[in-house]
Amino acid sequence: MESLIRYAPLLASGAMVTAALAVLSLVLATLLGMLGAAGKLAGGPATRGLVLGYTTLVRGVPDLVMLLLVYFGGQRLLNTVIGAFGGTGGDLSPFLSGVLSIGFIYGAYLTETFRGAYLAVPRGQIEAARALGMRPLPLLWTVSGPQVARFALPGYANTWQVLVKSTAVVSVIGLQDLVGLANDAGKTARQPFLFFVAVLLFYLLVTWISTTAFERLEGRFSRGLARAH
Repeated sequence: MESLIRYAPLLASGAMVTAALAVLSLVLATLLGMLGAAGKLAGGPATRGLVLGYTTLVRGVPDLVMLLLVYFGGQRLLNTVIGAFGGTGGDLSPFLSGVLSIGFIYGAYLTETFRGAYLAVPRGQIEAARALGMRPLPLLWTVSGPQVARFALPGYANTWQVLVKSTAVVSVIGLQDLVGLANDAGKTARQPFLFFVAVLLFYLLVTWISTTAFERLEGRFSRGLARAH
């Protein structure tokens, strides 16, 4: 326990990196999921084919392989682009690689989450709003948007929970996140079990906080829709 206390500031910094990685990855995944869902719902054949290829690729490639492809392939692409402008190359950081790869992966899952949520909204409500002359933006804001959010929340919450756990794989490319630092500290102190128990408790805490927050958010949306009806 003394070793754990001694390394607590280091582990806390790693926990902050992990949290930042998860949140930024979720933001990117949400944007990609919204674009993907819009492409599937309203895009032409080429757009729908592109989105289908994207989701199929993510389903068929392990997360770790995707991370390594983004890290090494992105580094090569960055050097090529910089070299084309007369530069001498640059570094694609492990953190940015993690955000890009995890966001890319879970954007595919959120594509299906958002698409399904939109299809779950009763068509009659949207058609009635259009018949009343409601323009697309007010319609989205007042009619379809809140219901899409309500239907998407359970899947969105599950995606977030899995995404948080996926951040652990980024330690393999040298990111000083919680898992990577706990591994190094555990080896130094010769108590790896103790340090990974601390990591386990951190992820359980994040899971509990997230579950509580999403349940309250889901209840809020449900009450709002009930009042609207």
